[in-house]
Amino acid sequence: MTPSTTASRDERDQEPAEQYLLTLSCPDRPGIVHAVASYLFMTGCNIEDSQQFKDRDTGLFFMRVHFSAEDATAPAKLRASFAAIGDSFRMDWQLHPADRRMRVVLMVSRFGHCLNDLLFRTRIGALPVEIAAVVSNHTDFAELVASYNLPFHHIPVTSGTKAEAEARLLEIVEEENIELVVLARYMQVLSDDLCKRLNGRIINIHHSFLPSFKGAKPYHQAHARGVKLIGATAHYVTAELDEGPIIEQEVERVGHDLSPEQLVAVGRDVECQALARAVKWHSERRVLLNGHRTVVFS
Repeated sequence: MTPSTTASRDERDQEPAEQYLLTLSCPDRPGIVHAVASYLFMTGCNIEDSQQFKDRDTGLFFMRVHFSAEDATAPAKLRASFAAIGDSFRMDWQLHPADRRMRVVLMVSRFGHCLNDLLFRTRIGALPVEIAAVVSNHTDFAELVASYNLPFHHIPVTSGTKAEAEARLLEIVEEENIELVVLARYMQVLSDDLCKRLNGRIINIHHSFLPSFKGAKPYHQAHARGVKLIGATAHYVTAELDEGPIIEQEVERVGHDLSPEQLVAVGRDVECQALARAVKWHSERRVLLNGHRTVVFS
């Protein structure tokens, strides 16, 4: 054996294994964990981390497995060979490379705090996503988006152009291979059809005063009622307005001495925090739908 051959083999041995995420849900029954673990062992994979949960109310079982594989061509082979196990347990399952950043579109109207927060977190590597574009029904944040060298799509929306606007959004989703749409304070109600077509792929943020304080200036309404907690809820979008499965919530205690404007500032902070965590967890494949609820693996 020549020195060069030995060196090249040593280099291969030192190369990091490919990392993958397997997520699944199915009716609970004995043997699920054993079947998954045995399959990964038999295919030469190594489990790095595994989490599971049984919902006693629904009888469903949920699992997220982070594993490594030496074979760089593993994804296609694993998906093909795992299908038999998935079918036998009636699994809804997905397998993805762990290091692939999820492609995202951000949507915003005229409140830019969540947009600015997500852009910055992504730039510094705090969010494992790739922002492909920003869509807005106004032009207020075109310069901000341009400063991040991202495409900005101005799609005006009126009662007469709503269908055309949503059709254009779907074109962007398809053209850019978008996996997640984030409503970063996008103040337009999406149609039932769009919600269904992107089911489980749209995240929204709203103040947790809903449904108690609906309409304009919810924080001013909260101030008038003397609230003691400011909150925000990040959830998946469904046809039922602000009733989708909840991913994350954040709250902050407030006192009687805060003005309505100060409540608004607190509210913006908790909205940013809740939305950023929801986007991060979704992009890391930690959130599994469980009917009207979610299972979120830490």
